[in-house]
Formats: sequence, C-alpha cells, structure tokens
Amino acid sequence: MDYLSTRGGAKALDFEGATLAGLASDGGLYVPSEWPRFAESEIAAMAGLPYAEIAARVMQPFVGDSLSPERLRELTTQAYGRFAHAAVTPLKQLDETQWLLELFHGPTLAFKDVALQLLGLLFEEFLERRGQNLTVVGATSGDTGSAAIDAVAGLDKVNIFMLHPRGRVSDVQRRQMTTVLAPNVHNIAIEGSFDDAQAMVKRMFNDRAMADRFAIGAVNSINWARLMAQVVYYFAAAVQLGAPHRQVAFSVPTGNFGDVFAGYVAAQMGLPVAKLVVATNVNDILHRALSSGDYSQGIVTPTAAPSMDIQVSSNFERLLFDLGGRDGAAMAAQMGGFEGTKAMQLSNSQREGAARLFASSRADADDMAQAIRWGWEHCGELLDPHTACAIHAAKTIDCGAGVPIVTLATAHPAKFRDAVERATGQRPGLPTRVGDLFEREERCTELPGDYAAIADYIASHAVPRSG
Repeated sequence: MDYLSTRGGAKALDFEGATLAGLASDGGLYVPSEWPRFAESEIAAMAGLPYAEIAARVMQPFVGDSLSPERLRELTTQAYGRFAHAAVTPLKQLDETQWLLELFHGPTLAFKDVALQLLGLLFEEFLERRGQNLTVVGATSGDTGSAAIDAVAGLDKVNIFMLHPRGRVSDVQRRQMTTVLAPNVHNIAIEGSFDDAQAMVKRMFNDRAMADRFAIGAVNSINWARLMAQVVYYFAAAVQLGAPHRQVAFSVPTGNFGDVFAGYVAAQMGLPVAKLVVATNVNDILHRALSSGDYSQGIVTPTAAPSMDIQVSSNFERLLFDLGGRDGAAMAAQMGGFEGTKAMQLSNSQREGAARLFASSRADADDMAQAIRWGWEHCGELLDPHTACAIHAAKTIDCGAGVPIVTLATAHPAKFRDAVERATGQRPGLPTRVGDLFEREERCTELPGDYAAIADYIASHAVPRSG
C-alpha cells in the first residue's frame, strides 16, 4: 500500500515511511492510495473475535509489506494487553436505540490510548530497523499528550516534545503528562490556544533547518497510523450490533476530525455505517462547514470539554481531498487559501459528498450539562463533557428507524470531575491504577507562544536523526 499526500507535492511512501514521517513534506497529510474493501463475509467473520485479532485483520491491508500478518498480530496483542477491560473497547446499552462505546480503558483513560499504544510499538519496530532516532513533536488539547507520552516513555530511540496550552487543560490531563519523568519526555506549556500549538508543530515539519537535522515525527492524528488504529473499534462495535447485515450509526465528539474520519474510512472499507454524527461544542467550525459549507476559523472559546476547543480541524483536509476527487493541486490551492485568509467555502462536490454520510450538531454549556445529567439520572452513567456533547447530538439527529446509534465515550469522567460534579452532584473517582496521580512530582517547561522559542528549546534537547 502506497501513501499519497493530500496536496500532491510529496513523494509516495510505504506504511513504514508514512508512519515515521507523520506530516508530508508539502504540508499535506498522507492517505492510502486506495481504500481496501472487505466482503460481507469477511466482516461477519469478525464477530466474537478478540479485539487484538479484529485489529490485525482490519489493519493488515494498510500495513502491506511493512509488517507480516504474524508480526502485526503480535504487536496488536501487546498493545491491547495493557487495557483494564478484557473487551478493550466494551459496548454498553443505554436505552432501546442508544449505545455507549467505552474507549477509556487504556492506561491514560482516553480513546487516544487505543491508537497510541500501538503507534509507540510501531515507532520502536521501524526505528530499530533503520538505526535511526525520532524526534516526536506534538500538540495536545488534553488527551493526545498523555496517551502519546505513556506510549513512548523510556524508548531509547524516541524523544517526545509535547506542547499544551497553559491553563487550558484539566488538572488530571496536565498531571498525566507532567508527572512522567522519563528522560526522553519533554512537556512544554505555551501561552495561547491548542490551535497556536498545532500551527507551530506543522511549521516545524516544514522548517528545513530542523527537518534536516532531526527526524521529526508526529503522534497527533495527522499521523496516518494513528487513524488506522482508530478504524478498528468501528468494526468491533458494529459487528456486535449485527453488521454487516444491519446498519449502525455513530455519534462522535470531535475537534480535530480524526476520530470521526476513522469512521468514514470504515464506511469506505464496506462497514454499513448509516450515519456519522459530528458532535462539536461551541467551537463549531466543523458543524458550520458540514451544515452550511462555511469553514471559517473563529476565536477559540475555552469550555468544559477542552479537547474539542479547536477552530482548525487538521483531518478535515483528508475528507475534503477524498470528496474532491483526490486532486492534490486543487487541495493545495484550497488549503493555501484557507491558511492565508482563515476562511473558505466547501465546493459543491465536497458538500454533497459529506451530506451523504455526515450530520452534525453543536452543544453549548447548557446542552452539555443536561446530557451529563441525563446519563446519570436515566442510565446511571457518569459521562465526561466530550461524550456528553455526542450524547446530545445522538438524541438530536434522526439516524433512521431501528438503527442503533453508538456514542463514542472518549474519556473517563474522572478526567473532568469538576464538570461532572457540577452537573450531577457526583464526583467521579480516578481508577486505582492512576489513583496516586496528585501525589506525583511534576516537570514542565513554560514557554511563550513563539515559534523561535519552541524551536530553540527542541533543538537544544533533541537527538539528531543518526546521533
């Protein structure tokens, strides 16, 4: 399987190359040259299999010759062996049509673990082959940072530099990053928003002075391997609910569009997805884009769902590329215009293509709180604010009679205990495996929201690619 840049100006790479590169050299994002497709019989055969086995089957077409089927299965078994639930991503029924897919049973209590536990192993595998060091640079609005740090902490050939917006993540999210004291882990709190941090990360990939000296890699969902791993739980959930002989809808809380784009990929692979509901908070660039074609950057508004406090959704480019006929030059021009003006209109083909599968919803603070209360009062479930936005959407959007709708529960409620307690009067406790989090020592560097300051810091602490 070859991987192409959405902007058409970078050379094609194999899976190993795309995994280590992260962002393409032309500023685009890597996508497979074609979507593999499963027969109904192949999807039906996934029912009842262990999660690690489903993962190996779903991901093998994307991996190609970079890993043998046997080695991929060994890696998925190792990656998902650290999860606290035997089902890895258990499915829970809420009422007659609504289901909750719990994606927070990994080591850092968020859905990012599902992908990043595997990505850390892939980095280790591929770097060992090449005898190369990797400088991972990432931006986080809360959960990616802790999951990525957990996945690569202590690896010999990886140094990770994780940027987060100072004061704009929850105390649990921050401590899950800053209390990891491994020598290859560098936490950086910047002045500004997640979008500011994400822009600096993207700029660094195209900074020749940095890229020539260091092998810079990505753990954000701009890295294709991370998205690939997220496709798996759509298959795992759908086959439990009757796929391929029954359609299933999904409601997904999203800011950067990566998690819900994984659902789009699953649909292209033959999974019978009735609808993908994009759930946003008041930072609603995706809702505006899907409902009116207006993809215009606004000012980030801090909310109780900080992982969705985003106004530039990087992975949306992958969808627009696919819906626009995979024209790299046209995509480069469209994104170049957006980066210059912070606004663009979707083309007719992009809007019409998205409307065939996607719906969207916006939740304000009251909607979020009401959904958290509903989960507790009607279902006995404590929901984190991000999941609550998707529950609000699931209860708002009509996905068709008899179609089950699965809401992706993306974080453990204890990561946002203040918001949950305000809505329900219940203060969720941390699982015992992270129960001493507030007693651990923290280590973090505070820097201004200035690219030169960030680049200087990383250059002085990173290891050259062949050093």
